[in-house]
Amino acid sequence: MSKLGISIKIDVTKIDKSRIFEGKKGKYLDLTTFIDTDNVDQYENNGFISQETTKDERDKGIQTPILGNCKVFYNSAAEATHHKGVKQVSEVVNPNDSFDNDILPF
Repeated sequence: MSKLGISIKIDVTKIDKSRIFEGKKGKYLDLTTFIDTDNVDQYENNGFISQETTKDERDKGIQTPILGNCKVFYNSAAEATHHKGVKQVSEVVNPNDSFDNDILPF
């Protein structure tokens, strides 16, 4: 089994706030990403992130704006296959690091 480490960066000012919904443990936003581990763009990104659309919206051709990009920074399969553009890193992001919620516009 291969494992991927993916870094995600979004522009929170582009979020359609009407798509934020209340859940049992907080407010949520459904996002979609497409990742191509074999190709990178000029900024070394492997994909993009957008807000999820419903089946009805997709059928009508409605697209949500691209909120940001994603970058594969670790790919355990790359050790054996050496995928183009995928970097191996030893530093792991600590999920317990604090996040400044004051920067969010909602």
